[in-house]
Amino acid sequence: MSNDEIDLDDIERRMKGAVEALRHEFAGLRTGRATTSLLDPVVVDVYGASMPLNQVGTVTVPEPRMLSVQVWDKANGQAVEKAIRNAGLGLNPMLDGQLVRIPIPELNEERRAELAKVAAKYAEQGRIAIRNVRRDGMDTLKRQEKDKSISEDDHKMYADEVQELTNQYVASIDETLQAKEAEIMQV
Repeated sequence: MSNDEIDLDDIERRMKGAVEALRHEFAGLRTGRATTSLLDPVVVDVYGASMPLNQVGTVTVPEPRMLSVQVWDKANGQAVEKAIRNAGLGLNPMLDGQLVRIPIPELNEERRAELAKVAAKYAEQGRIAIRNVRRDGMDTLKRQEKDKSISEDDHKMYADEVQELTNQYVASIDETLQAKEAEIMQV
């Protein structure tokens, strides 16, 4: 394979990466059910540095509508509580010694609709990323045909394969979005 030849595996890997990035974004969207990934964006200022929450305590889900953080160093309890409160997640943590309890409030209809819009925005960003990968692949094919490194027939064959991958991964994003919207709207 020459350096300039189209690499379908690379295109597929990049498209798969866009879908995985979307799933990661969705994990952080609050749906009214407790998940440890909800606290992934929380950063705590301790020991003169900013550290991810999972590096200062153990996050668990003791019940469906409750998260708890067992802080390893009692001196960091208030910093953890403050970081969760200020993370913009709409959560109200309660410090109890070395344990921070975080009740997950019920979502109202308005907030559910807002979250569904955010999920749709994330999904559109994923679709755009996939279309960008497709465009890169198609540009490479055009350049190769122009340079006579591939024939017109090869160009068409590879272009069809790239389009097939694009359709497959856009459909995957749509399915992921549908599942997340259903989870958000579930009462």
